[in-house]
Amino acid sequence: MRFGILLSAALMTAGCQMVTLEPSAPAKPQAPAVQRVPSAQISPRSFAAVVNRMEPVAERICRNRAPRANCDFQIVVDTRKNQPPNAYQTVDKSGRPVIAFNVALIAEAKNVDELAFVMGHEAAHHIEGHLGRTRNSAMTGAALGGILAAVVGADPNTAGTFQNLGANVGARTYSKDYELEADALGTIIAYRAGYNPAVGARFFTRIPDPGNQFLGTHPPNKSRIQTVRKTLSGLR
Repeated sequence: MRFGILLSAALMTAGCQMVTLEPSAPAKPQAPAVQRVPSAQISPRSFAAVVNRMEPVAERICRNRAPRANCDFQIVVDTRKNQPPNAYQTVDKSGRPVIAFNVALIAEAKNVDELAFVMGHEAAHHIEGHLGRTRNSAMTGAALGGILAAVVGADPNTAGTFQNLGANVGARTYSKDYELEADALGTIIAYRAGYNPAVGARFFTRIPDPGNQFLGTHPPNKSRIQTVRKTLSGLR
């Protein structure tokens, strides 16, 4: 299972069926305890309940931390079949932040805490400005690749390869840090919405561990779980 930011402003790709979920009402400060839903009972209604509870909290934190950002989150579900579990954050053509889940990820979730944690993580990517920061790093890498190509006297085709390689390296340079930042802030968002991020982060024990690969896009699962626990200890 992968989730993270998508470096594209184009959300609706060919053949991609989306269902949009909008929160029905703001979450109340003294909301009742969250009902824990076993995996077999995760339903569209349960997922919608998570959205209704999480989105206002994410929006409030967004406005406090990033007052210049568009904090009007839109939650969508990719209904295509035979897709691996995934969630990601992007923006639409108007700049509105979009958090997308596919049905496989929703079905994979063991409880509402996991769904809430994933949503908090994706919202955190937007609040922390990771799309823009990654794009800037990619542009810097591409520029450095172009300079290196000029220094060695590369032909146009080879120069393009240098630039693409530089952009790829630039985009990946801070990706692990961004994932951990999103885990930390996502923990705060889920906790303030009444969910248990420690339970939500347990899915890291069920997915392949990427390890600490050079220029990898995701940090080791152990580091992510430790980040959640450390952040949560400061909230209690």
